[in-house]
Amino acid sequence: DEDELNEAVKNHLQFFNCNIVTGQFILGANLAIEEAEGAKSKDAVAAIKTGLMGPLAGIGDTLFGVTLNTVFGSIAAYMALEGSPIGCYLWVIANLAKIFLSKTFIKAGYKQGAKLVSSIGNMLKNITDSASVLGLMVIGALIPTVVKGNVPYVYTSGEVNLVAQEILDKIMPALVPLGIVGLTYWLLGRKSLNSTKVILILIALSIVAYNCKILG
Repeated sequence: DEDELNEAVKNHLQFFNCNIVTGQFILGANLAIEEAEGAKSKDAVAAIKTGLMGPLAGIGDTLFGVTLNTVFGSIAAYMALEGSPIGCYLWVIANLAKIFLSKTFIKAGYKQGAKLVSSIGNMLKNITDSASVLGLMVIGALIPTVVKGNVPYVYTSGEVNLVAQEILDKIMPALVPLGIVGLTYWLLGRKSLNSTKVILILIALSIVAYNCKILG
């Protein structure tokens, strides 16, 4: 069905950022689920992407983005400085290994996705909900590290200084970033707003809040 195909394509245009190697597992699993469930799998596909891209990106970036590149890159560079062409070959082999592993991951994801659909059938909604919860947990964990914001106000009375940010941290750490994210979600839920407008609103609010010494 052409309409269902268009919806599926639009569904895959949503934000997805994962390691190029381990992310193939997600694509393989989604491919199998879409193949088995068709248009009904739209929510499951999006939820699996959202829920797994963070953890798999962390694993993949550590193993293939940092460790492998650092180890083999250092060895290859040292051998190249010594005039040995083996260093170049070693670096090429390391990157070819990543391509091979990418194909392995997408096949593993496809097999797991097909097995997932055939074994649980009508329980796919539970998987969707679980992946959604996992995605929210990942987003929540990223809030204090990615979103920056603090209240610089300090109340002074004689020799007593009350730092507003310290009080907020005692209530709940990263309360200001959480509030910013909550405001962003609320704005995105307005029908008259899109992501571009929300970004512009946040920029304007940030400038005003900073100059008024509300946020630092």
